[in-house]
Amino acid sequence: MAIALIAATGILLWRLQLRHHSEYATITHDGRALRVLVVRAAKPQEDAPVVVMVHEVYGLSDWARNMAGELADEGFTVVAPDLLSGHGPNGGGYGDFASESDVTRAVSDLDPDGVTADLDATVDYARKLPEFKGKVVVVGFSWGGWRTFAFATHRKDLSAAFVFYGTGPADVTTINAPVYGFYAGNDGDVDSTLPATTDAMKAAGRVYKPVMYDGADHGFMRLGDARNASEDNKRARYLAFRLLVGVLNGIGREEKISPTS
Repeated sequence: MAIALIAATGILLWRLQLRHHSEYATITHDGRALRVLVVRAAKPQEDAPVVVMVHEVYGLSDWARNMAGELADEGFTVVAPDLLSGHGPNGGGYGDFASESDVTRAVSDLDPDGVTADLDATVDYARKLPEFKGKVVVVGFSWGGWRTFAFATHRKDLSAAFVFYGTGPADVTTINAPVYGFYAGNDGDVDSTLPATTDAMKAAGRVYKPVMYDGADHGFMRLGDARNASEDNKRARYLAFRLLVGVLNGIGREEKISPTS
């Protein structure tokens, strides 16, 4: 009995490990070397968009890498740049910083134009992957959500932008892609900006579909993974991820899906 249970557990773990596989690549642009994590599904969805994922202020952390893997497990190819590439000690990246506080300080100090250039290079790289079938989306969390919204004003060939609890830019008139927003009910600093963002997107004739998760806190996608997570954060984390996957699936099928469906 015990041997059979161990064998069954081993088979299950083996199958889970085969759901996706990860590797790092280096992109060179403007004399800069940018390290990116590429996570591929074992069984990729046909015609699925390639996902460019922008990390939080905590950098390309364990949580960020796990999120990339979770999206890959849904059949998507994910490209996640280490935006701290070259900014770490001795010219290193995220993994070379001594502490989380050093990481957050370095991410906060990144030059916005440099981030835009890195994201441009990452999207260009994603478009050259064999999994690319004509569509690239950008998904960003917190600091990465803010940068994703800003990037959508610059990059014209995105199929969608997904902003998790990130504020919008002052000028949205140059945005081409639909923007899907995921927000926490207990996030006053971000939530206070939403009426102005909503009005600006509407006035510019742009597609903006924000969803509010009542009771959730800023960072609920990360907080909802914690063992001591509140029920509101766990619920928001589950619902937001399922919504994200649903919309991504719709983009792959060229369907329009409402965030409230």
